[in-house]
Amino acid sequence: MIRSMTAYAGNEADIGDLTINCELRSVNHRYCDISLKLPDRLRFIEADLRSTIAARINRGKIECTLSYKKRAEEGQNFIVNFDAVTALLAATDQIEEHMLAPLSFSALDVLAFPGIQQEPDADKTHLNERITHLVKQTLTQLLEVREREGAQLKILIEERCIKMQGFIMSASQRIPEVLLLIRNKLKDRITELVAQPDFDRLEQELVMLAQKLDITEELDRLDTHITEVLRVLDQKEPVGRRLDFLMQELNREANTLGSKSTDKEMTQIAIELKVLIEQMREQIQNIE
Repeated sequence: MIRSMTAYAGNEADIGDLTINCELRSVNHRYCDISLKLPDRLRFIEADLRSTIAARINRGKIECTLSYKKRAEEGQNFIVNFDAVTALLAATDQIEEHMLAPLSFSALDVLAFPGIQQEPDADKTHLNERITHLVKQTLTQLLEVREREGAQLKILIEERCIKMQGFIMSASQRIPEVLLLIRNKLKDRITELVAQPDFDRLEQELVMLAQKLDITEELDRLDTHITEVLRVLDQKEPVGRRLDFLMQELNREANTLGSKSTDKEMTQIAIELKVLIEQMREQIQNIE
């Protein structure tokens, strides 16, 4: 199954008195790079979440963001850290001694100060299980998006492979005509320059030149690599790196084809092949 490395998924769940929001973003990357953004209260589940994500994703830069909101419940009480309140007020008294006009503040101002309100102790095991379940659900949605985009990428790559096969066929059919044109051109040129040309020697030179300019081997390798690309696209495991390697090999053969070309149409075919290869390479950079 071809998977894109670009996707987004979001989900949320009510867990105890919290509404937990989970967001997963994925972009292309050479390896599997997992980044977690967690509030301090949920930092204890970082290792488990990293393992959960790594078990299902092989390549890509993954950003997992968790946030939460407390839900107001009937009979809910605030837990206040009165030691922190005492320390805050004492510090305030000391500061006000240096102020010309001390400012008044309310109890609400004190409650808003970091560390004054305390979170009730939570069942971390239960919280871990529920959040892990939420992340797994979101991860499933992310993978579905990656697979849908991967299916579209597969179609685009297959279309370009078919176009390349058509150009390769055209090049193969043109080889005899190109060699004949070279032969006639050389014969005419030598006849102009030499009164009594040695046609036996000319034939030997033509054979050597034809061997040097022969592109059959390059066309065969291009066709073989394209067949391999089409085969790899049907594999179930991640194939992005394999496809990237095949693009390098295709580009190498297309370059050789262009350098050997002595014919305008052959040169154009080599250019078209390189354009298609570059288009596929750009798409493959985003495949897991």
